[in-house]
Amino acid sequence: MRVLREETVGLIIDVQERLVPVIAKSDEVVKQISRLIKGLDILEVPLLITQQYPHGLGETVTEIKEAMNQFTPLEKMSFSCVDEHSVEKEIRDIHKRDVIIAGIESHICVMQTAIDLKNKGFRPIVVVDAVGSRKALDKEIALKRLEQEGVTFATVESILFELCRFSGNKKFKEISKLIK
Repeated sequence: MRVLREETVGLIIDVQERLVPVIAKSDEVVKQISRLIKGLDILEVPLLITQQYPHGLGETVTEIKEAMNQFTPLEKMSFSCVDEHSVEKEIRDIHKRDVIIAGIESHICVMQTAIDLKNKGFRPIVVVDAVGSRKALDKEIALKRLEQEGVTFATVESILFELCRFSGNKKFKEISKLIK
């Protein structure tokens, strides 16, 4: 399966104030999510971002807000983005088959969303260096489960260059600079 820019939407899940501090290697996870967001923006890939129960878990962290061109979060109460009708509608209304997924927590919202998207006919791509959980074991088991479910994996660098496709153009140079 080849991931094509014109068939892709990005989905950033629940990178919020009260969740991020308890995530294993949170600084690296947030850095990679920010890098992914900036790369998707360079490549003009539409991007959605969710917030799980912001009253209790806080707002999206500043680093992520600053990485985004436009910041209009979709609020949800369900763990899976697909179980939240308004979020699923936003994903469907973009009319893309591939959904690049990053965010937290790997073993709850990310995993459930990816499985549900696959079951609804989408092709989820989980960016493994841009997802996190409180415990490393939870992330490890979530990734094993997702692999068993047939979900595709990528890294920030690999997915951005796959979407870029060609070297020698302005977008490639911007992506290269972002990755270094």
